[in-house]
Amino acid sequence: MRPYILFSLSLCMLLFMSCKQEKKETKSVLENSKTEAAPKQIKKPLSPHTSTMAMIDEAHIHIDYSSPGVRNRIIFGGLLAYDMIWQAGAHNATWIETNKDLTIDGKILPSGKYGFFTIPSKKEWIVIFNSNWNQHGKDDYDEKDDVLRFRVKPNISEEITEHLEYKINKVESDKGVISLAWEKVSISFKFKVNQ
Repeated sequence: MRPYILFSLSLCMLLFMSCKQEKKETKSVLENSKTEAAPKQIKKPLSPHTSTMAMIDEAHIHIDYSSPGVRNRIIFGGLLAYDMIWQAGAHNATWIETNKDLTIDGKILPSGKYGFFTIPSKKEWIVIFNSNWNQHGKDDYDEKDDVLRFRVKPNISEEITEHLEYKINKVESDKGVISLAWEKVSISFKFKVNQ
């Protein structure tokens, strides 16, 4: 009788261990399939790359930039020091391309592609079109490559523009306005398409 009890106990232990192992393997397979099936969360870029463009008369104007967010920071006079060159975007320098000559601030901007820079300050900004359009940030900026410079007055708003935004708006058949807005500040300047 005793060997039978020992045999039965051994058999029960063996079955118990076998079931436990099978349960463990099933759990592991289920966890792996959940991991594989779960979609990977793509991290949203902090400064997404974007562009804006418009046709004014026969001019195709294209602005390409990375759009940083405010993210509860003081931007002008804080993150961006006043009276320092800024690539007017994040990462690579913002660039503007036009297939027609434009008149801006009484001066001619020949058709082409330009790095777009600014020097922000409290009362006045300097706007710059630079022939070196393909550069990282302001690392390679050189004033001698400036094609056009002029001054504009910034507009201050109570509302915050969370992400840097450029716009090109038509105001007449051959005239338009380019604007930049970020945080509580915006600037704009008029242009005319040359025939």
